[in-house]
Amino acid sequence: MKLADNKATLSFSDNSPSVELPIYQGNIGPDVIDIRKLYGQTGMFTYDPGFLSTASCQSSITYIDGDKGELLYRGYPIEQLAENCDFLDTCYLLLKGDLPDQQQRGDFHKTVLNHTMVNEQMQFFLRGFRRDAHPMAVLTGLVGAMSAFYHESTDIHNPVHRDIAATQLIAKMPTLVAMAYKYGKGEPYMYPQNNLSYAGNFLRMMFGTPCEEYKVNPVIEKALDRIFILHADHEQNASTSTVRLCGSSGTNPFAAIAAGVACLWGPAHGGANEACLNMLEDIQKMGGVAKVGEFMEQVKDKNSGVRLMGFGHRVYKNYDPRAKLMQETCDEVLAELGLENDPLFALAKALEKIALEDDYFVQRKLYPNVDFYSGIVQRAIGIPVNLFTGIFALARTVGWIAQLNEMIADPEYKIGRPRQLYTGSPRRDVPADFQRIAR
Repeated sequence: MKLADNKATLSFSDNSPSVELPIYQGNIGPDVIDIRKLYGQTGMFTYDPGFLSTASCQSSITYIDGDKGELLYRGYPIEQLAENCDFLDTCYLLLKGDLPDQQQRGDFHKTVLNHTMVNEQMQFFLRGFRRDAHPMAVLTGLVGAMSAFYHESTDIHNPVHRDIAATQLIAKMPTLVAMAYKYGKGEPYMYPQNNLSYAGNFLRMMFGTPCEEYKVNPVIEKALDRIFILHADHEQNASTSTVRLCGSSGTNPFAAIAAGVACLWGPAHGGANEACLNMLEDIQKMGGVAKVGEFMEQVKDKNSGVRLMGFGHRVYKNYDPRAKLMQETCDEVLAELGLENDPLFALAKALEKIALEDDYFVQRKLYPNVDFYSGIVQRAIGIPVNLFTGIFALARTVGWIAQLNEMIADPEYKIGRPRQLYTGSPRRDVPADFQRIAR
């Protein structure tokens, strides 16, 4: 961190002494006011529900400029990475800090693709779940259980262990997601094949069967790889913050990533694309494109309780840069599969047109976000709606690991311990005549 020449001064209207607070500058983006000594100097905490104005850490991994609609991984624009790199290149970048040269690229790809198999006992662990269990419930359990199967690499303070765990998690997550899917369908598990790409291998494990050879469609393979890249990291979001907070206790990396998976499950976070597709299907049942105008009027009515899913973003106050790339991918996939006239896609286009032209939505900057298109793409590929968040978790795993490793390597890191504004009863005594209930 670079200390700024100027400082912030906090003054009080009750004539208490003013407090000077250091200011630190990032390479790009807002400066931060250092309040670490605030409680010691004033006896007060800051109050920031949802951490809307609080930087919980310093990080060199991902940068977002919501006003410009800009997303950078290690300084590289997401658009360039999505066009010129594959997902494992992006994984290397997030983990190591720079893009690999040809030797590093070959070694890293080989290492990951050679560790995609999971311990055979994992399939017996799966049998403890109901067949109709939500895939995210299953995945949370499987990822947490990895610490029991790969306990030789659970020392979070050992850099070698962290590297091993990173490889294991990135390599085995597609296998676990595919196993959760196959288990729910009652189909036999497909073992990974090391000669396929990361995305191609996942497609085969998902949709292949032992009955016949599965041929990977290169258009679908590219689309899925792009989905992975676009979801690989997204700064200090809810699940990433959860992984950091969980990992700050010194717990093993598998447990920390399992905590991230559990957080991602929420409909306000990783479940957003599932909620978006469910919304489109609900509109379709109401009458489809003919009812879009009526639906959007309900969205404008605050008393209707109707929400527009897949539009707007807490961070982006401009067009989500990932959404533009996902829209291109959506067009390519639907054309490849002959689904250009898919009714849900036509419905999505009608919604987007209104949102981009209607003053109500334009003034509120409710642009389509990445979830708006990714759900349509995944549905076209054949991925069930309840597995959308599992795909998200698969892609985000590398970001979680990179953030966790960065935190552990930071000499300033401490166990997370947020403070609170207490609004309960003041101290009081138990009545003298209070009697325990006899048992």
